[in-house]
Amino acid sequence: MAATTPLDHVVIRFAGDSGDGMQLTGDRFTAETAALGNDLATLPNFPAEIRAPAGTLPGVSSFQLQFADHEVLTPGDAPDVLVAMNPAALKANLRDLPHGGTVIADSDSFTKRNLSKVGYASNPLEDGSLEAYRLHSVPLTSMTVTALAELGLGRKDAERSTNMFALGLLSWLYSRPTDGTRRFLETKFAARPQILAANLRALEAGWAYGETTEVFTVRYEVAPAPSRSGTFRNITGNTALAYGLAVGAHTAGLPVVLGSYPITPASDILHTLSGLKRFGVTTLQAEDEIAGIGAALGAAYGGALGVTTTSGPGLSLKAEMLGLGVMLELPLVLVDVQRGGPSTGLPTKTEQADLLQAMFGRHGEAPLPIVAAATPGDCFDAAREAVRIAVTYMTPVILLSDGYLANGSEPWPIPDVASLPRVKVRFAHADDVPAEEKFRPYSRNPGTLARPWAVPGTAGLEHRIGGLEKADGTGEISYDPDNHDRMVRLRQAKVDGVDVPDLDVDDPWSCEAEGADLLVLGWGSTYGPISAAVRKARASGLKVARAHLTHLNPFPANTGDVLRSYPRVMVPEMNLGQLALLLRAEYLVDVISHTTVRGLPFSSGDLEQAIADAVTHAPPRSTARGFGPDHHQEAHA
Repeated sequence: MAATTPLDHVVIRFAGDSGDGMQLTGDRFTAETAALGNDLATLPNFPAEIRAPAGTLPGVSSFQLQFADHEVLTPGDAPDVLVAMNPAALKANLRDLPHGGTVIADSDSFTKRNLSKVGYASNPLEDGSLEAYRLHSVPLTSMTVTALAELGLGRKDAERSTNMFALGLLSWLYSRPTDGTRRFLETKFAARPQILAANLRALEAGWAYGETTEVFTVRYEVAPAPSRSGTFRNITGNTALAYGLAVGAHTAGLPVVLGSYPITPASDILHTLSGLKRFGVTTLQAEDEIAGIGAALGAAYGGALGVTTTSGPGLSLKAEMLGLGVMLELPLVLVDVQRGGPSTGLPTKTEQADLLQAMFGRHGEAPLPIVAAATPGDCFDAAREAVRIAVTYMTPVILLSDGYLANGSEPWPIPDVASLPRVKVRFAHADDVPAEEKFRPYSRNPGTLARPWAVPGTAGLEHRIGGLEKADGTGEISYDPDNHDRMVRLRQAKVDGVDVPDLDVDDPWSCEAEGADLLVLGWGSTYGPISAAVRKARASGLKVARAHLTHLNPFPANTGDVLRSYPRVMVPEMNLGQLALLLRAEYLVDVISHTTVRGLPFSSGDLEQAIADAVTHAPPRSTARGFGPDHHQEAHA
């Protein structure tokens, strides 16, 4: 029997062909890990093509997770274990595996044909080229086929369960339970008993192989992480965001109407919300992006919370209708799950390069609030905040997520919905209109500058809507220059006056005379890598403070004071310096922009080095626009 060795953390990457079921394998391993109480973070990474050519590098799909007995902030910079289901998976991922790491490879797939597809002249499992790694060459496919021989499946059908054999083996190796996976399979394949039997038997065979083979002399165990009391579940950003929209509307006493067109990586929000009909959620899969936001805006006019979801090119298509929402001053939440661009770009890869478009991507002066989520679980709170702002200030709101958050997952404490703060919503009533006066649809709340929310069909509240400029107060069509100037400034003042909390700074040296040498300021999904990098930098003796922006328009009121409190400010972004550009323009602070646009999140190691460079007065890696000479050197490195 293999000895059990305790570990404080492990990073595993499952990799194979896009048809090998790596996302399902990773998801099930993650679910069992979450059930054990480990903290974790995941990074699914898959091709944009529905079915890329089998066995090729473009067709490689991978799923990485880090789990630990302590707080986990990222999926890990590099895997400790690489499970490679074919030569393409090995070649595409081996460069990320440190020397001494473990490779578990399906030797059955390393045929001459598969090797030649990715340019291997010889079999790396046999030619000594993997001597720097701990290699386990295991015939996963043939053992799966043998285990399923009695079920009467054809070889090709039997081979489809190889991912379950691999899951069973890895579950044994890292002391993960399989009960949850069994229940999942029993539900998923309840109507297909032969497929169910194949998957269950393959899972059992993989576990049994690990238990009986002498290939693995050590078994590993990672203890649960300390956590606060409560009920937790593993959740992806898209699921959390969908729940946040539904709960946010519930706390405001409003139904949700989602008008959406499927687009990667935002589609799962539509899928999740479509299953919440019993909670007052109506979903409409529109024929295109423009129809989606049009339906949502019409629903907002009718007294519901209008929501539309999109990514990349969809945000561009919705721009004109979003401007109409600004003119009509109706509560609409537009969710942009950012991806690599421009144009179709990198549909399944992550980026946060839509900030400037969210700020300015409409013709005319069309300001609106912008909120950004920081982690998969935070997508829930960010969605509720977007709802609060939209209905309180009668305005469209853009909520920024990205592919990393959308598909990534983490343990999430299930909140008590009854204890969440309520959002006050009051529709206009005929009684609000003084006798012998007409309803004034653009009169304003003196505290929020929000106009009344008048549901069509309410007697006494008849009014005109449309995209033409409105007369102040009456809402009549107006071409008067002074009125237009006043209305533009009122709409801007409303957004500027949105009540947002102050920027919170994590600074252990705030009470010292000299203070921290550097502030690292982030937004969106850079939260995890920045937090991990700052933790490492502090452990090495550097005095580094950290802050993270949730509200990007308007900025928190104390943002300028915070920036001016530090001798140097670094802003890491997955773009060419868009937030840095805004901060420089708004506060005249020469922030250091550190950027990446690789379709992947920052590594904490890269950020740790950038922090060290900044603290020791190294020149900035890039200008705020990302066009400095150092940026070009990095891009070609």
